[in-house]
Order: sequence, then C-alpha cells, then structure tokens
Amino acid sequence: MPPEFDLDAAHKHFSAHCFNAAWDLMDKAERTAEEDQMMLALNQASIYHWRSRPDCTAQNLSVGYWQTSRIYALLGNAPEAQRYGEICLSYSQGLEPFYLGYAYEALARAAFIAGEHEKAKHDTAQAEAQAAQVTDQESREMLRNDLAALR
Repeated sequence: MPPEFDLDAAHKHFSAHCFNAAWDLMDKAERTAEEDQMMLALNQASIYHWRSRPDCTAQNLSVGYWQTSRIYALLGNAPEAQRYGEICLSYSQGLEPFYLGYAYEALARAAFIAGEHEKAKHDTAQAEAQAAQVTDQESREMLRNDLAALR
C-alpha cells in the first residue's frame, strides 16, 4: 500500500523547483558535462510536473518549452533547439505578445547557432514586432535585451 502522499502538492512544488534549478544551471558561466545533463533533466522534470497539474495552461507549457529550447541552444544542439522552439511557438499562439515574442526569440537563437542567418533575422524581426506590443516596460526590456544579445 502506497504511503499517504499529496501528489497534487508534489507536482506543484516540483514544477517550479525543477524549472528554477534548471535556470540556476543555465546562469552558470561554466558547467560540467554532468551539470549540462542535470540542467536538461530538470527542465524535462519540470514539464512533466506541469503537465501533471490540473491548472496547467498553454502559458506554462510555452515557458517550459522555451526553457528547453534555450537549454539546447546553450548545449549547441541547434536541431533540438529548433524543435523545442517550434513546440514553444505552438503553445504561444493566442498568448500575450511577451510569450509569442519569446517563442520567436527561441527560434531565432536556434537558427543563429545553426548558421541559418536569414531565418535568424526573420525570427528576430518577428520577436521584435511582438516586443513592441508588450505593455509592461520591464517585460518588454527583458525580451529586447535577450534579442540584442543575439546580434
């Protein structure tokens, strides 16, 4: 017989905990190969826990898959960064411009590391058009700063 356990509370805790732990590894200037694998595993665990929550939304999945794309870009894996950027984009349709902008930022980053400069330029322009529609100044600047880092 399984022990008493609040599964919904666990999913709520680990969806955020794993996302934040992956982010901490993303922010490290230098990571070991083991940390790279842990970063990816944490991201996938976060998505699993989000998908297991009854309150999971397209916005949550947009952010989770954006993080997946960004991690693969950090690891230099352009095809996977592109694939997860496209998944992010699919969940971002109909969301606020901030999330759609970041979906295009993920695609631009993936194209950039793949050496597909015209596609990167196109996706960056799409992201910039979305950034212009973001009403919260701090969020708009965050997106614009990430886009500027691609140049």
